[in-house]
Amino acid sequence: MSEVGSNGGTATQTTIATRGGSKTTIPEEAVDAFDERVQGRLLVPTDPEFEAATRLWNGMIEKSPALVVQPTGTADVADAVNFAREHDLELSVRGGGHNIAGTALADGGFTIDMSELRGVIVDPKAQTVTAQAGCLLRDVDRETQLHGLATPLGFVSETGLAGLTLGGGFGYLTRRFGWTVDNLLEVEIVTADGEVRRASRDENEDLFWAIRGAGHNFGVITSFTFRLHEVGPMVYGGLIAWPFDRADEVLDTYRELTDEGPRELTVFHILRRAPPAPFVPEEWHGKRICAMAVCYTGDLDDVDDALAPIRGLGDPVVDLLQEQPYTQLQSYLDATQPKGNHYYWKTEFASELPDELCSTVRELTEECPIPGAQLVLAHIGGALNERDADDGSVGNRDARFVYGVAGMWEPDEPNEDDYRQWVRDAWERLRPFSTGGNYVNFQTADEGEERVRATYGEHFDRLQESKARYDPENVFRTNRNISPADGDR
Repeated sequence: MSEVGSNGGTATQTTIATRGGSKTTIPEEAVDAFDERVQGRLLVPTDPEFEAATRLWNGMIEKSPALVVQPTGTADVADAVNFAREHDLELSVRGGGHNIAGTALADGGFTIDMSELRGVIVDPKAQTVTAQAGCLLRDVDRETQLHGLATPLGFVSETGLAGLTLGGGFGYLTRRFGWTVDNLLEVEIVTADGEVRRASRDENEDLFWAIRGAGHNFGVITSFTFRLHEVGPMVYGGLIAWPFDRADEVLDTYRELTDEGPRELTVFHILRRAPPAPFVPEEWHGKRICAMAVCYTGDLDDVDDALAPIRGLGDPVVDLLQEQPYTQLQSYLDATQPKGNHYYWKTEFASELPDELCSTVRELTEECPIPGAQLVLAHIGGALNERDADDGSVGNRDARFVYGVAGMWEPDEPNEDDYRQWVRDAWERLRPFSTGGNYVNFQTADEGEERVRATYGEHFDRLQESKARYDPENVFRTNRNISPADGDR
């Protein structure tokens, strides 16, 4: 391994992984020349900042790059891409580090860590926001909510903006305004040739189509510009839960909500064991519950009508529904996904919630041996279903729900192998209800090309053609990879 130091340090040589999976050695003078060229820091494992730059949300991922660069601007990104391509390096791009598969790090390779790029500019008159690629969701929401505006992002504020967006993106506002990429207006991107390009519906349209759902494969996005909508700053929502023995009744109500509720109302249905949290009565700790995560962004004078089916269930174990700032609701679930725990999820898209799917979810909840696991039904149907099937590579316009098993446990869990197998087995029982598509951002590291193909369906061949045009050497491969049209590289 190298002796490279941060800007101005010395080096002997750097042993680093190549795109082909072998090792190569980069001479001291080449690394030093790159270090002098970039304004950001160049880190190796002996640097004190290295651990923070390579720590991921999913503690199950054990990867360590040989070199990490932290760009301070687009010029640094272009230099880094050129350096990786010229030396045939295994390259990855780290935004928020929140991807479950750990694609942010190139094990033994070269990682571009975008965390220093956190600028956000809101144009309230035009109702747009431009955000740099190192932003977390909370960075964007904080700035846009100063003006009572928002764009559809995720539902955990620690998630990276770039990763969420490039895989399509969904959250509490998706029912009203579509996938996150349905609201993307323009990006600045450094492609594999080191060129800086703008992509929008009017410029490099084919690239813009591809990055809206499969963007990890086409370059390093340095900034995103989104359309904003009037939301908040006060909304209504939170968590509410009932005893698990009322599961059938609660699921029936949930189906009623998803069939008839206004688009301003988004509800995620969660079946799990109650956590030992202060807001849960102690006698319910560890017991199975049926919960709903609720977000209502409509006129607050109408909230009682919108939530009437939920209130009609009565006698909740926990009721935290209240009027609150949108930014608070956007971080409401953060504590349920602490950084460093081990996460293993298997999910699908569904167009409906038939009786058999609901009964299977209930049965799996009863059988689940994992204390921190969740069986989830997330309602996303609405605006995304009304766009053309080929409006962005994200596709999956028939999806109205995301559903599946979200496994979570402590890093030292002795039953980890058994838990992973249980999640896989549960997933096999849930797959028959799928649309055939799936959400690329929720794919685990052990899901291969078959799942990637299923994600994009009829768009996969077109994506391979775009890949051959913009990244023929498959420089950007540490992701849910789409190989160039002429085969593996």
